[in-house]
Amino acid sequence: MSWQAYIDQGLIGTNNVDEAAIFSIDGESLWAASKNFKIQPEEMKIILDAFRDSSAVHSQGFRVNNNKYTVINVTDKSLWAKKGKEGLVVVRTQQALLLAHHPDTVTTNACVFTVENLGDYLTSVGY
Repeated sequence: MSWQAYIDQGLIGTNNVDEAAIFSIDGESLWAASKNFKIQPEEMKIILDAFRDSSAVHSQGFRVNNNKYTVINVTDKSLWAKKGKEGLVVVRTQQALLLAHHPDTVTTNACVFTVENLGDYLTSVGY
């Protein structure tokens, strides 16, 4: 399956995600993305830094695609954030970084379930 198919079918196709992107684990290489989901290098740096030390994003939040998010959970594997009822889920695998936005009609838990399942699958096949 192509990386774009993981976006279109594995994430957006579930109806638990409306925009998404897949990057290399270092955040430098975009592998696939939905059309209007843009992440600036400085936004990516903050996300990557949050996995090392989440204190700054817990207190200040962060921006993605010109939207400010409040962090609600960070583990070594995933980051969950909210903007009102909308949310953003970031999942790390061995080689990839999955970023997925959910609209206000989808719960964060449903989005987390979808993105973490894809992350678990990618990990199981070496990514």
